[in-house]
Amino acid sequence: MSKVAVITGGAQGIGKGIAERLGSDGFKIVISDMDIDLANKTVEELKNRDIDVAAVKGDVSKQDDQLSVVSEAVEKFGSVDVFVNNAGIDQVEALVDVEPNDLEKIYNVNVFGTLYGIQAAAKQMKKQDDGGKIINACSIAGKTAFELLGAYSSTKFAVHGLTQAAAKEFAQDKIKVNAYCPGIVGTSMWDRIDAKMVEHKGMKPGEAWQQQVDQIPLERSQTPEDVANLVSYLASKDSDYMTGQAINIDGGLEVH
Repeated sequence: MSKVAVITGGAQGIGKGIAERLGSDGFKIVISDMDIDLANKTVEELKNRDIDVAAVKGDVSKQDDQLSVVSEAVEKFGSVDVFVNNAGIDQVEALVDVEPNDLEKIYNVNVFGTLYGIQAAAKQMKKQDDGGKIINACSIAGKTAFELLGAYSSTKFAVHGLTQAAAKEFAQDKIKVNAYCPGIVGTSMWDRIDAKMVEHKGMKPGEAWQQQVDQIPLERSQTPEDVANLVSYLASKDSDYMTGQAINIDGGLEVH
């Protein structure tokens, strides 16, 4: 029987790459995304590749939505074997200029959303004989904070902590909890970061991006597929003895 993977923020970017890879690995896929039209478009693309997939509209910052996506996945496919807390937002701002509303927004999505996903997945996985795997989107910024990304970095440090705590709490239930830590990925998120760096540091468009890429030992930015390859391992039986880890996938940019 095929296993089931839920991916939040799975309609585009890294989430879409993860959905494609896990679908190719044989998982039935449930994509949760606020943009249901884009999610449905991604579903059609995956169906054309003979992947069994469904979309659910969901806002990760709402606990009820996270519970609902798990319920709908179980109703449609019978279980939730892998839950990927991929959805997240960025914020590029000097710490002195961070406004309360902006701070609340990024914490609601990146921290509260991750915790709500962990809760929803764990409640279901505890009912399953073989538990499951929860995989969280951390970042190299969850290990080393970066200027103008202070608030964002702090949310990813929180995700790192939640990953470790959840791994210890749920180990007895056969639930493994790990995180992936991307570096410089060529998605729309970095387009926004680059634009803000232009505004704050007087750089030319593309200059901040290129400066970061030039520091990568493997001499290229990473793709969603690079991240998805790691998530594929974390979702597989090959990682059954791994839990509580936040693994860098960054081309060697941050070596710890």
